[in-house]
Amino acid sequence: MEQISGYVERITFHNVENGYTVAHIQEAGRSSLTCIVGNIPSIRTGETVRCFGAWKQHLIHGRQFIVEQHRIEIPADVTGIKKYLGSGLIKGIGPTYAARIVQKFGADTLTIIDESPGRLSEVTGLGQKRIDKIQACWAEQKSIREVMIFLQTYNVSPSYAQKIYKKYGPQSIKNVKDNPYNLARDIFGIGFKTADTIAQTMGITTNSPKRIDAGIEFVLTECASDGHTCLPIKEFLIQAEAILEIPADGVQERLQPLKEEGRIELFDLMHEGTVTPFIWVRSLFSAELGICREVKRLKTAPCHLRQVQAQKALDWVQEQLKIDLAPNQKIAVSNSLSDKLQIITGGPGTGKSTITNAIITITAKLTEKILLAAPTGRAAKRMCEITGRKASTIHSLLEFDFKTGRFKRNREFPLDCDLIIIDEASMIDTYLMYSLLKAIPDTSRIIFVGDINQLPSVGPGNVLKDMIRSHYMPVTQLTEIFRQAAGSRIITNAHLINKGVFPDISLQSDSDFFFLEAIEPEDVLNSIVGLVSLRLPKKYGWDPINDIQVLAPMKKGQIGTENLNVVLQAALNPQEQALNYAGRKYSVGDKVMQMRNDYKKEVYNGDIGRILEINALDQEVIVKFDEREVIYDYTDLDELILSYAVSIHKFQGSECPCVVMPIHTSHFKLLHRNLLYTGVTRGKRLVVLVGTKKALAIAVKNDEVKRRYTGLHQALVGMSIPGPL
Repeated sequence: MEQISGYVERITFHNVENGYTVAHIQEAGRSSLTCIVGNIPSIRTGETVRCFGAWKQHLIHGRQFIVEQHRIEIPADVTGIKKYLGSGLIKGIGPTYAARIVQKFGADTLTIIDESPGRLSEVTGLGQKRIDKIQACWAEQKSIREVMIFLQTYNVSPSYAQKIYKKYGPQSIKNVKDNPYNLARDIFGIGFKTADTIAQTMGITTNSPKRIDAGIEFVLTECASDGHTCLPIKEFLIQAEAILEIPADGVQERLQPLKEEGRIELFDLMHEGTVTPFIWVRSLFSAELGICREVKRLKTAPCHLRQVQAQKALDWVQEQLKIDLAPNQKIAVSNSLSDKLQIITGGPGTGKSTITNAIITITAKLTEKILLAAPTGRAAKRMCEITGRKASTIHSLLEFDFKTGRFKRNREFPLDCDLIIIDEASMIDTYLMYSLLKAIPDTSRIIFVGDINQLPSVGPGNVLKDMIRSHYMPVTQLTEIFRQAAGSRIITNAHLINKGVFPDISLQSDSDFFFLEAIEPEDVLNSIVGLVSLRLPKKYGWDPINDIQVLAPMKKGQIGTENLNVVLQAALNPQEQALNYAGRKYSVGDKVMQMRNDYKKEVYNGDIGRILEINALDQEVIVKFDEREVIYDYTDLDELILSYAVSIHKFQGSECPCVVMPIHTSHFKLLHRNLLYTGVTRGKRLVVLVGTKKALAIAVKNDEVKRRYTGLHQALVGMSIPGPL
C-alpha cells in the first residue's frame, strides 16, 4: 500500500452521510496539488493528512490517489503550520494571526502553544483575552483529537468526535467505553447501528442484555420520532428483531426486567376490537397518564372567575366589537364563560380568531390575568397581531431551568393566570402538553384552539384529537365559512380538499390560488425557481426570501426540499464567500431553520431565521430569529438547515404571504389529503401549486392518515391505563 502526506489545500466535495470526500493536498516538494479521493470524513482545510492507498488514472479528472486509510498528523513544516492555524480550526486564530505567530516562533509554534501558551503575548496584537481563548480551544482540540483516534479504532467517523466531546467533556472516552449504546441516545446523528458497531468491536456480544436493552429503547425512541407514544407488542417485536438481528424470544425475555427498572411500561389496550398488550418507553407512559390527571384536576377544580350571564355578555361583546356572531360561535363564547376546559376547532375562515377576541374582551372585564400562548414563535406572533395582546411560545411561558433540565413552571410554581388560551393546539405533543397542564393553576380556565384536520404534532402523540375523541371536555366544531373568507379561493379550496373534493383550479386573474401544470420534475423545479426569484416578486412586490415560502412533501429527489434549497440558495442568495461545513454551504443572508429544541439558545424546532454574520476567526455564525440574534458555534451547525424550501410538517403553525408547493407523482408516498390541506392553509395571500393534476387528485382522494399509536384516548375515557385519574 502506497502512502502520501501533505496539508489540505481545499475540499472539493464532501458527503456528510458517508464521508466520501474529494480533496486537494499540497505535498512537500511538489509544485502542483494532489487530488485525494475516498472515505475521509474528518479532514478539514489546513490539516496535515497521511493517506494510505493507491494511485488511479481517472478518465476525466486525471491522476488521483484513492485513499483506503488515513490519519491526521501535526504539520511538519512552517508552511503547513501556518495553513493549519489559519484554517479556523483554533478559535481566535485566523490567517492574519497565524502568519504573525508562525513568523515569531517558526517550526516551534505548535510546541509553544501546547507547552508555553503565555509566550503568545510576545506576538503583536494578541491580547490576554484572545490568548486565553486560543489556549482553551487548543486544549479542547487535543481532547477531541484523542476521541477521534479512539473512534478510528472502532471504524467510527471522527466527525462525531466534537459532538461526543461537547456532550461528555473530558470523560468522553470513559463514557463511551462504559456504555457505547448511550451514544445513540445522547448524540444527534449517531444511531443504534453506529453505537452497536463500537460495542461489538469492544467485545459486547450479540445476546448481551446491555445490547438488547439498548435496542429495545432505541426502537421505542424511533417510533416516538414517527409520532407513536406506544406500540402493540407484536409490532414492536418485529421491529426489535430486525434491528437486533436476534430471535424475538430473546427480546421478549428482557421486557419484564426493563419494566421493573422503570425504563419501559407494559399494559393492555383495546386495539381493533380486542385486548392487546402494548409497550411504552416509561417517560411517554408517565406523560400520557399525567395529562389525564391534570385534565381531571383542572376540569373539576372551582374557577376563580365569577359567573356572568352569558346572553348579556354576548350582546355586549358583539356591540363592543361591532360583530355578529354565528350560532356556533355564540356557543363557543358561552361555553368559555362557564366551563373550565374547552376545545374550539375549525378550518380557515370559520371565525376562530373572532371568537378568541370575544372571549378575551369579556374576560378582561373580570381579570387582567390572561395568558395567550402557541407552540411556535410565529404562531404566537400572529396571535399577538390578531388580539393586540402579548402572546408567548409555550416553551418561554414555562421557563426552562438549565440546572435541572426541566421547566421552572410546574405544580409547585404555577403560572399566574385566570384564563389561558392556547392557539394551534394540534401541534402540541405529549411531552409539551403534560408540562403545560402541570403549570396551570387549579382555578384557571383553559381554552384550546386548533384545527384537527391539519397534520398532527411533529413530536409523539395526537393529543388534541385524542382529547376531542374522549368527549371528556366540551368541544365546539366550527364549520361555517364566513362571507369575507368565502371570497378567498385559498380558504374555499382548503375546505374542498378537506372534504375530498378536487379544488377549483380554473384560471382567474384576480385569484389568490393558482395551479401551474408541469409534467416532468425538472419542469416543476424550473417553474418554482422562476416564480420565487422573478415572477412573484415582480408582480406583487414581495421579498423572495421573507415573503415567499416553498413547501414540499419530501426531502429527497429533484423537487425535494434538499435539492430545492441548493437551487434556490444559488438563485436568491448567490455569494462568493461561503462557509462549507459538514457537507452544507452557509452564506450571510441565507434563510435557515432550527431542527430541534435548544433551550439554552431559546430557539425551537421549526423556527426560521436569517444568517447575519459568519465569523471564521471565532468559528461562530450569528442568526437572527425575529428580533433576537443567536450565536451558533460551528459544531452546532447540524442544528440548522437551509429553509428556502421546507417540509410542510416543519412549517406547521407558521404562515407566509405566499406559499409555493410542488405537487407531483414522484412524491407519491406522501400525497395525503391532510398534508396538502395543511400546506394550502399556510398561505395568507397567495398559494401556487406547481405539478400535475394527477398528483393533486391522488392527494385529495388519499384520506389514509398515517396511524399513530397512543394510549391517551383510552386513558381519558377510563378504559385502560390505571392510576389516580
